[in-house]
Amino acid sequence: MIIEFRCEREYARQWMARETLSIDGRDVPVQIVWAPTAEPRPAGLDALFELERAVLRKGKHGGADRLKIVPEGAQACSAADVIVDFTGAERDPDCSARLYLRPLFNGAAGENAALAAILAGDLPVIDIVNEVDGSVLDRGHPSGEIAAGLSGALETVMARTLTMVVAVLSGRPRIVPQLARPAGDGLRREPVGYVARGLAASIAKEIYRLCCYAPHWHVGWRFNDGGGVWQTADLSGPGWNVLGDPGNHFYADPFPITWQGRTFVFFEDLDHRVGKGIISAIEFSDAGPVGEVMPVLEEPWHLSYPFLIEDDGELWMIPESSTRGDVALYKCVRFPDKWERYATLLSGLELADATITRHNGLHYLFGAWRDGAGGYSDSLAIYYADRLLGPWLPHASNPVLIDRASTRPAGNFVTLNGKLWRPVQDCADGYGAALALAEVVDLSPTAFKQIVRHSLKPGPLWPGRKLHTLNRCGRLEVIDGSRVQPKTRAFASHFPSTLVSARTSPSSAV
Repeated sequence: MIIEFRCEREYARQWMARETLSIDGRDVPVQIVWAPTAEPRPAGLDALFELERAVLRKGKHGGADRLKIVPEGAQACSAADVIVDFTGAERDPDCSARLYLRPLFNGAAGENAALAAILAGDLPVIDIVNEVDGSVLDRGHPSGEIAAGLSGALETVMARTLTMVVAVLSGRPRIVPQLARPAGDGLRREPVGYVARGLAASIAKEIYRLCCYAPHWHVGWRFNDGGGVWQTADLSGPGWNVLGDPGNHFYADPFPITWQGRTFVFFEDLDHRVGKGIISAIEFSDAGPVGEVMPVLEEPWHLSYPFLIEDDGELWMIPESSTRGDVALYKCVRFPDKWERYATLLSGLELADATITRHNGLHYLFGAWRDGAGGYSDSLAIYYADRLLGPWLPHASNPVLIDRASTRPAGNFVTLNGKLWRPVQDCADGYGAALALAEVVDLSPTAFKQIVRHSLKPGPLWPGRKLHTLNRCGRLEVIDGSRVQPKTRAFASHFPSTLVSARTSPSSAV
């Protein structure tokens, strides 16, 4: 197979500099055809991108940077099997390729359409369209948690566009979700104003980080004798307590479990001074936390999201280790504080927040998948196996969903009245900003469909800007969120003590 990329020569960017496209482990040749510019870009765009590179990215190059040397223009490849047209020009009527793909950004073609969506206040919904019959072959909404400025947002959008193009060309069946295009704020900002606003926000964040630990997550807990969040679809009920932390550590991703007659909550424990997470735990009695937080698992690499599962009479943990590039299974050899790495379930991939459920006789593993570019929270991959130890096989349509608002796992699956549910992170307003409760209405090795039924956001019942994880064990419910955490005791003295409690005072974090 030969693939032809049609790109505008005058606006050649680093992400276009490729000779191959990796599809299911095969390097497929790519022919770049440099087409005339269909529409000029906003004035001063290149200068603004350079400013962002110097200030926001500290000199690092990115995919949206201009190519320094543009190759001589190539003629359209008559032998191309597939054309992917990234321009805003009309389709070549003489094209004989068997497949002509056109990425659309909020329904319009070309880089200007992507920029217009970003300048209107949001990343666009991406459609991959078959130009021959107009059918939509794939659709996704990228997350922008690592996008710095206008250039970073454009790079993120194009990275995820390539993810979708590769998925279509792989021949795997695609699941095309219904995703509403963002309405934006009704204003199309000028690039200069957009970048200036981004630089101001970046400076404000840097000042905030000088004074406070950011982000600073904290775990909320309560005992609930009645229906909990899953039954009420909100955070009402008994008040939430905050698990105290030493200030220079944050606690996140709480997973409670009762094992051998004792109940513990396991969670990510990140030392701000080191910047690396370990897994810690604390015991709970019927009255609340007992004793001190204890470290239970540490590796040379970052660990978080300690998913727990009982299987064959043993207790297992799958902590997130996506920075290492694998999904590892740990066996509990002494509860709660001794765990040994037992097996590698998946390797050679970035998969965050692995979460397993048993359904119709199979184990299904869900995770937020990243192919080396773009955001961390918008692409859902599923794997299945007959047994926990595998072998684990990929779902026929991986990635099965690209949607920042309903992809990333946020805790254990729940079965209610015979229906399977999963909590998901809603990252539409930023990483970990809110939770959603999604009903899984179809799940098999070849099918997947979920419907988001409820959305939960921070508010009077759980102050702050974040709501990130939801789990329950018996009467004990746990969630997490973020708060302001000053770096020094002197600075902390200027903050009211109610920052430590989520019951009485709203809080926020950048």
